[in-house]
Order: sequence, then C-alpha cells, then structure tokens
Amino acid sequence: MNRITGIIITLNEEDNIAECIKGISSFCDDIIVVDSLSKDKTVQIAEEMGARVYLQKYLGDGPQRIYGAQFAKNDWILSIDADERPEADMLEAIANLKLDDPSTAYAFRRKSYVGNHWIKAAGFYPDYVTRLYNRTTSHYLDRKSHSKVIAPKTTKLDSHIYHLTYESYAHWLQRLDWFTTRDAWALYERGVKPSNIKPVTSCIGAFIRKMIIKGGIFQGLDGMTVTLTSMMRAYMKYIKLNELHEEKAANQRD
Repeated sequence: MNRITGIIITLNEEDNIAECIKGISSFCDDIIVVDSLSKDKTVQIAEEMGARVYLQKYLGDGPQRIYGAQFAKNDWILSIDADERPEADMLEAIANLKLDDPSTAYAFRRKSYVGNHWIKAAGFYPDYVTRLYNRTTSHYLDRKSHSKVIAPKTTKLDSHIYHLTYESYAHWLQRLDWFTTRDAWALYERGVKPSNIKPVTSCIGAFIRKMIIKGGIFQGLDGMTVTLTSMMRAYMKYIKLNELHEEKAANQRD
C-alpha cells in the first residue's frame, strides 16, 4: 500500500472538514490539517476524526501548504481543500498508482459546483489541478495566491476531484470580495505599483480569455457568469491595490 499524507488547509470549515477527511482516509494513513485560526468547530472535528492539527495564522495559499508539508510522516503528499472530495475514479486511480517515481506529480480533473450545479464553461472544466506529489523533488510555489505544485514532470489522470466551489451564487460574490482582497495584498507585497490603466486592461483581458479563448460566448449563462465574475475579480484586485497604496501614502503624510 502506498503511504500518503493528506494535507488540508482550513478556515472555518466545520461544514466541510469531516467529509473531506472521510474522503481521503481510505488512501492517506496520515492526515494533517493546517488551520488558519478558525472560530468555529473545524479544529475540534478534525481532531475527533484523527487528523493532526497545526494552527497557523494564514500566510497565503502556497506558504500555508508548504508549512503543512514539513510535518508529514510520508514523502508522498496529497494536498486538498476542505471543500473538495475525491470521486470514485480518483480513489481507483490512486489505488492503482505504483508511486515508484518521486519525480512525477499527478494532476486530477476538478469538477466545480455552485450548489448542485456543475459549472463546465469558460475553462472551469476540465480544470486540471496537481495535488499528489513527492516532497523530495516537488513543492508548492511560495506564493500567496494561485500557488501551484512545481515538479520535474506531471502526469494528468482521467479522474476527478469534486469541488463544492460555492454554496450559491450569492456565496460566489462573497468569496470574490475575499479573493480580490487577498490578490491585492499579494500584488502589493510583490511591489506592484498603482495604476489607473491596469484595472481596465486586466478586466478586458479576462473578457477575451474567458469569453473568446475559452469559448464562454458559446456556453450560455454559465459562460457569461464565469466571464463576468472573472472580469470583476481582475478589475477589483487592481482597484484594491490602488487603495492599499493610497492608504500607505495617507499614513505617511500623517
């Protein structure tokens, strides 16, 4: 049997964490939860289900996953979010992997849902995400947002991760506010300067990428929804970046 450590990063995930742990426990003999100081019962539930919990104030997507990897008992690591579940074909695929080449990481197709509605449009599917890797050769980028696994080589598997991306369309909008704030801070800490042009050009770029290149124009309401939310995210992260610079300038004047 392959020995794999599952790593889950959490913040107030009491509604999801039990099912996530249950979903990976059949092939992960070691499960770690890196919790960003949740205010709900996430930690209690995780510990009751046998996970090892480490508390760490949120450092960003990549840094949080990197932090958890140092505590793993195994070199093979499955990194998964609390609102994700392995589907039956993914369980079968992992069971059949030999995992004899530590230089190979494995990517799975992610199926993203809003409530019970599977969003396939404008690049949402097939959305390959690399989640199984060996820490002796591979690692997550030390990046606050949109981090990814860097590996010598990656194999794409025709199996699926179920992702309850948003509970509803209202929840989608709420998460956009959080995502754009995180994205803005990541840009700010990288030293990106304020701009009155970048919000507009980034928004237009998102429109072209999702509506034209990814085919959203042919994919009905889902194509339009993905395009509009992508445009909003692209626009608002740079508007919020400008706001951070304005606040810094105001504080310096004071």
